[in-house]
Amino acid sequence: MITVHHLNDSRSQRILWLLEELGLPYEVKRYQRDPKTMLAPPELKAIHPLGKSPVVDDGDVRVAETGAIIEHILDTHGNGRLRPPPRTPEGRRFTYWLHYAEGSAMPPLLLKLIFSQLPKRAPGLVRPIVNGVAAKAQSGFIDPQLKAHADFWEAELAQSEWFAGDAFSAADIMMSFPVEAGAQRAFRRQDRPRLDAFLNRIHARPAYQRALERGGPYAYS
Repeated sequence: MITVHHLNDSRSQRILWLLEELGLPYEVKRYQRDPKTMLAPPELKAIHPLGKSPVVDDGDVRVAETGAIIEHILDTHGNGRLRPPPRTPEGRRFTYWLHYAEGSAMPPLLLKLIFSQLPKRAPGLVRPIVNGVAAKAQSGFIDPQLKAHADFWEAELAQSEWFAGDAFSAADIMMSFPVEAGAQRAFRRQDRPRLDAFLNRIHARPAYQRALERGGPYAYS
């Protein structure tokens, strides 16, 4: 039995979705964020030193990091599903998007979240200064970066319906979080028709909906 250490409103939702797509049995061990800090609870540090989610136990094997977990599950249980053949154009695209999602796409999205929250958490006397610094960082650096990424995604989806090619794959599961977060923080869906269509397609998948039922409400944190 696979056990998913699942934090609410987190990237671990993608692992539940992957397992639902593959039809694999699994258990969910839930953890709740601190309502004030929105940080993971200390109990997760007993599972992994960084106290982050997702972490998966598969028998006596424990795997952390979403991309590494996806590779492990596909290698161990996938039987060739949700992954293009290696050494093909689609296989190379699959590998690229699997690593790009966390390595390149998420850092500016995380910066956007942090700098948008800074003024709200600053003491009253310095809040105007913090607000000015945060606004400058966003307009001068973060927002242009996010536009470049959203432009890139939109252009790539003009080549094929899914990120790795014409067939849905785990690369689309991996990219779901950046695109969903981007729709909240970086672009308007009506301005990005291909990204909007991508989100509509993934949200309509029965496995995506079953994963939401298992994982609970999901706010792209």
